Amino acid sequence: MILKLNEYLKKNTEAAPLAVFRIFFGIMMFLSIIRFWILGWIDKLYIKPKYFFSYYGFDFITPIGGYTYLIFGVCGISALFISIGYKYRIAIVAFFLSFTYIELMDKTTYLNHYYFISVLSFLLIFLPANAYYSVDAKRKNISFQKVPVWTIDSLKLLLGIVYFYAGLAKLNSDWLVKAMPLKIWLPSKYDIPFIGELLQEEWMHYVFSYTGAIYDLLIPFLLLYKRTRIVAFVAVIVFHVLTRVLFPIGMFPYIMIISALIFFDSSIHHKILRFISKLLKINKSRFDTDKKLIFSSNSQKIVHIIIGLFFIIQLLLPFRYICYPGELFWTEEGYRFSWRVMLIEKAGYANFKIVDEKTGKRFYIDNDDFLTPFQQKQMATQPDFILQYAHHLKEHFENQGHQNVQVFVESYVALNGRLSTQYIDPNVDLGKQKESFKHKTWIIPFKDEIKGL
Repeated sequence: MILKLNEYLKKNTEAAPLAVFRIFFGIMMFLSIIRFWILGWIDKLYIKPKYFFSYYGFDFITPIGGYTYLIFGVCGISALFISIGYKYRIAIVAFFLSFTYIELMDKTTYLNHYYFISVLSFLLIFLPANAYYSVDAKRKNISFQKVPVWTIDSLKLLLGIVYFYAGLAKLNSDWLVKAMPLKIWLPSKYDIPFIGELLQEEWMHYVFSYTGAIYDLLIPFLLLYKRTRIVAFVAVIVFHVLTRVLFPIGMFPYIMIISALIFFDSSIHHKILRFISKLLKINKSRFDTDKKLIFSSNSQKIVHIIIGLFFIIQLLLPFRYICYPGELFWTEEGYRFSWRVMLIEKAGYANFKIVDEKTGKRFYIDNDDFLTPFQQKQMATQPDFILQYAHHLKEHFENQGHQNVQVFVESYVALNGRLSTQYIDPNVDLGKQKESFKHKTWIIPFKDEIKGL
């Protein structure tokens, strides 16, 4: 086993797929930052709000007022440098740090694909994506046409994990038996040309549910197998374009389409690079040196250990929900960072009450005074948000001179079309509850059962 692993780690392959991946990844990220800037989302999401919901353990990462634009600027410029392969190592580290900082500033904006970009950019730090067809290779006059095969396979593995785990997450009774939450979302797309009327049909909701699960589970293997690769790539295009039409998820579908190219043979990537060379009048032949990139013994060991640990975390982290009692979709303890994509539709409200513990005097909070409508929507259905907001309210009123402050909440949530039921124990003073990785016992148990992974 160890012998076979050592043999595998010594294998080399064409660097063209890694170069193409780097180019398109950088372009897509640059366009994403520009889009975010132009649409005014930086101001709307990170400047105007009075309060931000930080991730547990990352309270020190917050927006920095107008200087927040500088973080986005660094992220965008880094993405452009990544694409052309200029000072790549500095650029990819700067991109990872700036993008991850943006992601951690407010968990209100959490999306699986933001997390995907963070982990992907972290992985790219340790891959020689600038070894071939890059400004760095041109400047140093050293182009490596061959790179270790694991550098490309690691990208395939990460994409495979994302897809397969998303498929496993769909193997639950809400998705397969009730077609939820698609049964809620799809009928609202009645105005889409050609398919709008079909989306009103219940049988179509089940078609989408089962197709989505089968697609996620099988697509990594179909892309790996040469005979099914082209058909699989067409399926990737159709699936993600349709997803983009139906749901407002930004650039993510296009990023996944571009990423799937990594599964193709190097001949396809050389054709792509020749097309780019012709378009930009670049002499591609100067990069075709047939030289092999060889890591030094020490750096190779360090990189292998880091990437090995990285993938162990990626394989295990999505299953941390097993450590918590109760229904995952209800408590959401262990839900984030687990490739659970579009599985729940929650609606709810949270009415906070401030009480003087000694006198019993009380008053209710107008959430509009503290949170944006988007923040309120996210807060009302997620326990860690509710707890964090309760602590903020306690601190706010204590700073105003109030004594013996207690914070209670009347909270009701509806999950995947079920009737709204009480969510948080209204008799628990949330101001005294501490955030931790432990189960939140003040969440009222789910009154139904969702079977599956």
